[in-house]
Amino acid sequence: MAIKGNLRDVGLNQLLNLIYLAHKTGALAIENEASRADARLYFKEGKLIQAALDGKAPRLTEIMVRVGKLTPEQAKAIHARSRVDTDKELGLLLIQNGILNQQDIIQGVKNYLLEAVYQIFTWRSGNFRFDPNLLPPDERITVAVTLDHLIIEGTRRVQEWEHLKDELPDLDVPLKFAERPDLNLRNVSLSVEQWKVVSFINSRNTIRQIASFLKIDEFQIRRIVYGLQTAGLVDVLPSPVAASAPRATAPVPSAPVGRSLITRVIDRLRSL
Repeated sequence: MAIKGNLRDVGLNQLLNLIYLAHKTGALAIENEASRADARLYFKEGKLIQAALDGKAPRLTEIMVRVGKLTPEQAKAIHARSRVDTDKELGLLLIQNGILNQQDIIQGVKNYLLEAVYQIFTWRSGNFRFDPNLLPPDERITVAVTLDHLIIEGTRRVQEWEHLKDELPDLDVPLKFAERPDLNLRNVSLSVEQWKVVSFINSRNTIRQIASFLKIDEFQIRRIVYGLQTAGLVDVLPSPVAASAPRATAPVPSAPVGRSLITRVIDRLRSL
């Protein structure tokens, strides 16, 4: 018999704890009421084995690109060599061609599963349904992830999410580069995601526009911007974009900013 409910009444941590303690096998489908996003999580004997967001589970090559273990060009080349295009064949081709090894694939799939579930932890409401004994197709590569540590980390991220919402309550505002001549540039270290956001910082682009264009969810964009703020690299402008300035559907890349902080950071990093 299926189990139904809403995340308002039963939190994801409680659902996962039930599945974990009862060693359940089946599929948990969830629809986020706020964004209309949906997710499907598969479990076997109380362990997470696969996750699908927005209606479909990504192929193995897509997962490897998302977690940074493959380039899009490498993924395209592997697909061109595939005959039946199943995840198991794609994995075998990756190993045979010396692009990845078995551990790379296992760790990549595991990282994807964890990040997918951590994202769902931020959903505060949404209908869910657990159907017992449903499993993903056999051709998919699955990795068993225990739920006890996942639940602890997911709960911690919910607390972080609440903190980030307090620090950055409004995403419909632009960012600007901060001028900090006293900043020790040797201590500046930006992630790939932070550099992507930095490339779109100007008065015409709101935080929400940048997140939408880069396909970053609200939790991640808040975390990235908060990190840039904490490092003293950016400031959030106090007021929304002026009504006289046309709001683009996609963000505009940053124009050169003279000897702003970010330019000095780049110059300094190149010279180190």
